[in-house]
Amino acid sequence: MSLLEGIIGPVAKLIDKIIPDPEARDRAKLELLKLEGSQEMEAIRTQLSAIMAEAQSADPWTSRARPAFLYVMYALLLWAIPMGLIAGARPDMAEAIARGMNAYLAGIPEPLYALFGTGYLGYTAARAWGKAKGLER
Repeated sequence: MSLLEGIIGPVAKLIDKIIPDPEARDRAKLELLKLEGSQEMEAIRTQLSAIMAEAQSADPWTSRARPAFLYVMYALLLWAIPMGLIAGARPDMAEAIARGMNAYLAGIPEPLYALFGTGYLGYTAARAWGKAKGLER
């Protein structure tokens, strides 16, 4: 099964579930099949193949870059737990820490947030595809 078939099949099943009108459902599936041969689908295929190549790389710096980035983001989110404890004991200190973190996060350029979202979704898609193909556990 090609990567493309791996994408088209689930989307077609999703169309079956969310579009109740049979005629509209058939039109949506026809558009999906048209998309299969388009340049847009080729671009998606190219992006996913690049993600898969990185994930399967023998170089640990390359293959672990996305997961490491995600772990950093998880750590930032989990920081809320100790911040809650600090806020209970020293509300003024917690407020100062929060102001500092907000100032820092507001200084990060918007394209980096977009890169994070793209990387997260790409990594998730690549992992799902690898699992479907039996390449990963």
